[in-house]
Amino acid sequence: MKLVALAAAALVGMASAASAQNFTIGLSNGWVGSEWRTQMIAEAQAAAAAWAERGVNITLVIQSSDVDVQGQIGAVRNMINDGVNAIIINPNSPTAFDPIFAQAAAAGILVIATDAEVSSPDAFYVGIDQTDYGRKGCTWLAEALGGQGNVVTIQGLAGHPANEMRVEGCREALATFPGISILAETNANWDQAQGQQTMQTLLATYPAINGVYVQDGMAAGAWRAIVAANRTGDIVATGEIRKDFLDLWSAGGYNSGASVNPPGVMASALNVAVLRLLGGEFKDGIMGGVYGNALFLDIPFIDNANLADAVAAAAGQPGYWSVTSTLSIDDAQAMFFQ
Repeated sequence: MKLVALAAAALVGMASAASAQNFTIGLSNGWVGSEWRTQMIAEAQAAAAAWAERGVNITLVIQSSDVDVQGQIGAVRNMINDGVNAIIINPNSPTAFDPIFAQAAAAGILVIATDAEVSSPDAFYVGIDQTDYGRKGCTWLAEALGGQGNVVTIQGLAGHPANEMRVEGCREALATFPGISILAETNANWDQAQGQQTMQTLLATYPAINGVYVQDGMAAGAWRAIVAANRTGDIVATGEIRKDFLDLWSAGGYNSGASVNPPGVMASALNVAVLRLLGGEFKDGIMGGVYGNALFLDIPFIDNANLADAVAAAAGQPGYWSVTSTLSIDDAQAMFFQ
């Protein structure tokens, strides 16, 4: 496989750096308008600091870009020019980075994507299966409706790879329930205010709504519209993993469920990257995904059965804090490496 061969060549090229156990890692965040992303970066910084206890010193180069793909490509190019040992990217496109990732590989730089899979044979992916994220949420919704009812969906940022995979997974799940009718599909860009406004419009346009699939970042807004319309008793809707919504969910007794995409995915990717830079070899046959280069993390799910545990985990955190998890160094070693 081209990916494995190039990664092996990269490790040989970085042998002197590995012996010193000092690494510079670039973090490329392709969207700045999200508190989830802010938490993602903070958790990655904490993971990097934790490596010092094991005698590995990590210097981070952090670049946050707007939603423009070319701007993020420019940030990655800067990291290559800076001579980083690895780049971890939350990408804005699944395919547009192939040429720049090839340049990174040629320079002996390890590239790992997180939160959204990428097509490049010169990169790995470490994160959840976004298609399964959508599949789990919409399966829960259909089952909560008893397999019958009218559903609307509120998706994230149109064209973003993670969003498109979630949409695919949701449609796939709902298609297995012949009694479910999809009345409308729309986007609210992972924004709470837009989620609320969109839900208000959908309620006015389709009064016979029974269920709502709404991704995180927008669910609290959608639920506010449902509450304002006095529809909490007859609408089932997915939720999200932010503390502010968990508190509303618990207090209101909503019929809700939420797939968890933890902000800790970048920290998990960082731990995998450092183990790889230290010479770790992946187990055989562990990669999957649409491009065959993905190392998938588990997807937790919150519903009324375990909501109290999620609320307890969020206690004392700010309202924007999201339920999270990070694959520890030891767990990453055991799960992915020989």
